[in-house]
Amino acid sequence: MSDKIVKTEQQWRAELTPEAYRVTRQAGTERPFSGELYYRNDVGEYHCVCCDALLFRSQTKFDAGCGWPSFWEEAVPGSITRVRDTSHGMIRTEVRCARCDAHLGHVFDDGPAPTGERYCINSVAMRFEPQDDER
Repeated sequence: MSDKIVKTEQQWRAELTPEAYRVTRQAGTERPFSGELYYRNDVGEYHCVCCDALLFRSQTKFDAGCGWPSFWEEAVPGSITRVRDTSHGMIRTEVRCARCDAHLGHVFDDGPAPTGERYCINSVAMRFEPQDDER
């Protein structure tokens, strides 16, 4: 894992779209079925929109029907941190980018084998990098 990235709120605001800032820096949630990456099915990698850390690979993406991109495993162990979230009268597990602390979404224990986990991730929190034909 690369060195931790720390920036001021002003720096984050200057680098991100208003929606990406709201979601990643203020723990917001985009509307279900509104993110472009929810519909993406080609082969590639999903990176943090804030710091470009590799988060997920398309091979672990699945359609959970929840309205957000869902994955059953992170791409690199340790690339995502988990935080207890008690907001909105619920107890959930929030997931954040380990490199820059960006809010990504939540993880639930109702996913498919082999992990049984469902990482429910805001589309706007990620950038998709298609796989080159040469890989």
